[in-house]
Amino acid sequence: QVQLVESGGGLVQPGGSLRLSCAASGSIFSINVMGWYRQAPGKQRELVARRTRSGSTTYAVSVKGRFTISRDNAKNTVYLQMNSLKPEDTAVYYCNADGVNTALGVFDGKWGQGTQVTVSS
Repeated sequence: QVQLVESGGGLVQPGGSLRLSCAASGSIFSINVMGWYRQAPGKQRELVARRTRSGSTTYAVSVKGRFTISRDNAKNTVYLQMNSLKPEDTAVYYCNADGVNTALGVFDGKWGQGTQVTVSS
């Protein structure tokens, strides 16, 4: 019933910016944690940033100071503002939600379909 849909990926030059969005839909009361992960070819999926409902944030060291995660809890939407992009940021970016409270229970490990981000000249 719960679905996550990402948008905003694309091609950008090094040093450029991009903003990703992820909207969760379904009969959702609240979501404890929403975040972004990424996976490059041949690499493990890694955490980029997470944000709790109350506003606590976690960032990967590699993106700290360049990326900003934000949420609109009323819309069950999470955003990732990516600035000063580098070629090594190239990956498929996935939206994640944990502690999704619904009428049927609390669910973890909900994922979006992914959106491609390519940083290249």
